[in-house]
Amino acid sequence: MKVVAVLPPSEQVQAQIAMVRALFPGHTVELATSADELEPHLADCEALISTAFTPITRAMLEKAPRLRFIQVAGVGVDHIDLDAARELGITVAAVTGANTVSVAEHVVMVALAMMRGLIPAHNMLARGEWSLPYWIAHARDLQGKTVGIIGMGRIGREVAARLLPFGVTTFYYDVNPLPPEQEEALGATYLELDALLPECDVITLHMPLTPETRGMFNKERLQRMKHGAFLINTARAELVDTDALVEALQGHLGGAAIDVFHPEPPPPDHPLLKLPNVILTPHGAGVTQEAQQRIAQGVIQNMLRFLEGRPLADVVVEGSR
Repeated sequence: MKVVAVLPPSEQVQAQIAMVRALFPGHTVELATSADELEPHLADCEALISTAFTPITRAMLEKAPRLRFIQVAGVGVDHIDLDAARELGITVAAVTGANTVSVAEHVVMVALAMMRGLIPAHNMLARGEWSLPYWIAHARDLQGKTVGIIGMGRIGREVAARLLPFGVTTFYYDVNPLPPEQEEALGATYLELDALLPECDVITLHMPLTPETRGMFNKERLQRMKHGAFLINTARAELVDTDALVEALQGHLGGAAIDVFHPEPPPPDHPLLKLPNVILTPHGAGVTQEAQQRIAQGVIQNMLRFLEGRPLADVVVEGSR
């Protein structure tokens, strides 16, 4: 069986591919680092290992008549045309939960950094300016503030749990509200989205990208946020109208921490790169050494299940090929 891993190039990935080849004796394992490199393999590959960094389109899937299984190295699957996979009978599986803690820790980190004005204070000091006056004027405690969590899945719940020791008020919105006992354990109170927005000092997004959530943070919703509030997006860039966000950051919002862009990487003239009140990270909120190990283990275990004909974990699309 031929397996193709579509992964970003790095020394670590090369080592992982060598490990995968050793774990799958008798099978051919090839590496592609882009859609162009994947193209020659489509005709005869039977399984793909995929990341969110390379779109898997309908046109690509239609060129892969022997493809039966796509294993995503992560939880997000919106880079794959799932409708096409379903129609063509291709099974798609993810690795859920592997980066949950990593993303939740990242959210708390950037919330604290924005509250303190950490990045501007550091940049001023690095330029030789004594930034204590700026710090005195801008640094605030997280304690006593109100945090809104949009999406209370695995990551949202982990964020809420990590906020408990900080003494914040936590509101959340989700299409499926939590049971009362979970709300109590997490110290979180449900509010409808438009009621939540003007109440919160920090809002963090943890919704999947769907037709319903695309652009959900438009100009109107951003304008409803509290003056001086901070927005954190570690989910998907398309949840937020970028032009409206830039306008809000130049106006009433205090700042934003953005981990996801459209496209990725962002071009040098991307408007968010020019703003002084943002913290920008390269879609890496969930990319810690520990998370990568957990993802790699999940991918390998599920690939072994597939190759051995055993039931798969975290199936998103049940195929028929």
